[in-house]
Amino acid sequence: MNTFSESWYRVANQKICLRPGVRVRRQMFRGERWIVLENPFSNEFFRLRPAAYEFVARLRPDRTVEQVWQECIERFPDEAPGQEAVIQLLSQLYFANLLQYDLAADSAQLFERFKKRQQRELGMNLLNIMFMRFPLLDPDRFLVRAMPFARKLISAFGAILWLIVVGAGVKVALDHFDLLREQGQGILATNNLFLLYVGLVIIKAIHEFGHAFFCRRFGGEVHVMGVMLMIFTPMPYVDATSAWGFRSRWQRTLVGAAGMIAELFVAALAVFVWANTAPGIIHSLAYNMMFVASVSTLIFNINPLLRFDGYYILSDLLEIPNLSQRATEQLRHFAEYYLFGVKNSRSPADNGREAGWYAFYGVTSGIYRVIVFGGVLFTVADRFLIIGMVMAAVCLISWVTVPVIRFVQYLAANPQLDRVRTRAIGVTVAGAAVLLILLGVVPFPAGFRAPGIVVASQRTQIANETSGAVEALLAQSGSAVKAGQPLMRLRNEELDADIASAQARLDEINARLLNAMGTNSADIAPLTELRDSVTSQLKKYSVDQANLVVRAPHDGVWVAPGIEDYVGRQVNRGSDLGLLVNPAAFEFVASVRQEDVNGLFGRDIRHAAVRLNGDAGTLIPVSAWRVIPGEQRMLPSAALGWKGGGDIPVAADDTSSSKTVEPFFEVVGKLDKSRQAPVLDGRSGKIRFALPPEPLLPRWTRDLWQLLQKRYQM
Repeated sequence: MNTFSESWYRVANQKICLRPGVRVRRQMFRGERWIVLENPFSNEFFRLRPAAYEFVARLRPDRTVEQVWQECIERFPDEAPGQEAVIQLLSQLYFANLLQYDLAADSAQLFERFKKRQQRELGMNLLNIMFMRFPLLDPDRFLVRAMPFARKLISAFGAILWLIVVGAGVKVALDHFDLLREQGQGILATNNLFLLYVGLVIIKAIHEFGHAFFCRRFGGEVHVMGVMLMIFTPMPYVDATSAWGFRSRWQRTLVGAAGMIAELFVAALAVFVWANTAPGIIHSLAYNMMFVASVSTLIFNINPLLRFDGYYILSDLLEIPNLSQRATEQLRHFAEYYLFGVKNSRSPADNGREAGWYAFYGVTSGIYRVIVFGGVLFTVADRFLIIGMVMAAVCLISWVTVPVIRFVQYLAANPQLDRVRTRAIGVTVAGAAVLLILLGVVPFPAGFRAPGIVVASQRTQIANETSGAVEALLAQSGSAVKAGQPLMRLRNEELDADIASAQARLDEINARLLNAMGTNSADIAPLTELRDSVTSQLKKYSVDQANLVVRAPHDGVWVAPGIEDYVGRQVNRGSDLGLLVNPAAFEFVASVRQEDVNGLFGRDIRHAAVRLNGDAGTLIPVSAWRVIPGEQRMLPSAALGWKGGGDIPVAADDTSSSKTVEPFFEVVGKLDKSRQAPVLDGRSGKIRFALPPEPLLPRWTRDLWQLLQKRYQM
C-alpha cells in the first residue's frame, strides 16, 4: 500500500461527504464483512471494505479530506487506506454520484458527471453492440399489485409444482425425441422465422418477469424494463440489480436463476401443447418455444462465461461481484505490472489463488465469446448473407477497431504510465512484432488428416460352387489356412442320386455298345455319342461333388463370423461363406475432403502415418500411396459416414449409407508390415499426411478463404 501520493494535493483540502440519500448495508462475502453503498436514484451499488468505509463515514462538509485521513491514520494505523487508495476511492465514488460537495457548483458538476456517464454508457453499448439496451418503463407498481399471486408460486408449493411439471415435460419430450429432432431440421426455414421470433419474445418476456418477481418477492425493487437488441433482435429485459443488495447469498442466486426457472416451466407446458396438437400454428409455436428455452438456456443463460444468468449465479455462489470486470482488471494488472513496469498497479484479487481464478476466467470467457458469436454469425450468414456480413462488419468495428483505438489512447495519454510510457510502448511494439513474426514468418509443422479404412491387399470372398447342406466345419473362423485347405464340407443327396443314375446309365450304354459290336454295327455310332454325353455329364457331377468341400483359394485368415450357425443349413450356390484375408499386406483407403485437396496435389507430402480407432497409441507408417483419379461419391465403407459413426456427411436418402453429400478424393497407401496386428481388415482410422512446415497466418488465411468459398461461394 502506498501511504503517500504525489497527487494528494488535488484532494487534500476538499470538503466532501456522502449524499444524504445513500443507503448503507452490511454484507458477508466469502467470510469477510463488507459495506455496500446503494444509490436509490440510479439503483447502483458500491462495495467497500470496513477500513475504507471508516474513512468515508467520517467525511463531513465541515472537514477536509486531509483531516479525515489523518484521523484514520491515528485511530487505525494498520488498516487505514493510503493516500493513493483514498484518491482512487474518492474518484470511484465521485463518478458513481455518491459524493456531495458543499458548493453551489455541485449541481452543475453533478450534471456534468451525468453527461460523462451517459457518454461512457454509450461507449459501452457500442463495444457491446450485440447486446445494446434501451430502458422504456418502470414495472415496479405492476409487480407490487401482482405480488399476492406471485408469492404463492415463489414458495415451497411452487417448487414442488415446478418439479412435477418440468419432470413430466422432460418425459414427454424423451418419448417423442425422434419427432422433436425431425421437426428441428426446419427451425431456420423461412416460413418458420416469424413463429420462431414470436416464441422467442414470449419466452424471454416470461424469463425477464421471472427475475423481476423473484427480486420483488425478496424485497428488491425493479424500476427499469426495456428492450435489448440481442444480436440485433429486439428482446425484453429488466434491471434486477437491486438483488445485489440482498444479504442472503441464496436469495441473490435464486434471483439470478429465476429467469431460467420461469422459462423452463413454460417450456414444459409447451411440450404438452405440442404433443397433443396437430400440425398447425399452435403446434409450431409450442415447438419454437421449447426450442428457444432449451437452446438459449444451454448456450447463453446457464453458461457463466457470458454475462447472463449463469454469470451472476456463479458470482453470487463465489461471492465475487463484478467477476468479469475484475477478471479484466486482473489481466490489465498483469500487463501493467509485469510488462510495463507500473509498480503501483494494484490487483483486484486478495491472494494469488484468486488472481489466478480471475485470469483464467478472463481468458476462457473471451475465447468462448468468440466461439459463440462466430457460430451465430455463420448461422445467420448461412440463411441471410447480407445480414450476416453487416453483423460481421459491426462486430469487427466494435470488437477490434474500437478496442485498438482505445488501447492506443491508453498508451499515449494514461497518467498511470507517465514514468514508464516509453517502456510500455516499446513492449507493445515488440510484442506485436514478435507475434507477427511468430504467426507470419516462423514455420510450424503442417499436415492434414483424412478418415479411412484398412483393407487387405489380397482378399477373396468365399462362396460355394455347389448348393447343399453344411455337414461339417473343417476350419474355425479366424484361423490361418493354407491354399487348398478344406474349410467346410457340404452334403447334397440329390447330387448323389444324379451321380448314381448317370453311372448306371453309362454302364447300360457300355453294355449295349459291346453287344452292338458283335450283332449290329449300325448302332455303334449313336451309342458312342450317347456314351460321350453321359460321360461328360458324369464328369460335371463329379466336379460338383468335389466342390462340396469348400477350400481356401490361397493362404490367409478365414474370417466368417457366425459360420458355426450354418451347420445343417441349406446354402444355395454362390452364398457368402466369409472372407479370406491374406495378412501379409494391408492397404489403407482414405477419403480426402475437398478443402484438403490443395495439400494432396499442390504440395509435397513428406510422409504419412495411420492411427486406428481403438489403438490410437500405435502409429503405422504408410508408403507408396496413390491418388485414385477423379472425384468419388461412394465411400469405401459405410463406417466412414455419419450414419456409421464416421466423420463424413452422407446423403439422407441413401439406403447404403455410403453416398456422400460432397465429392471426395480417394487415396490408397500400403501399411508397414512390421507394425500391423494379426487381422486389421475392416478397421477404421485416420491417416495424417505431413506437409512441409508453414507459418500459421497464411495457413489460417487460406482456411478462412476456403470456408467462405465453400459456404458462400465468395
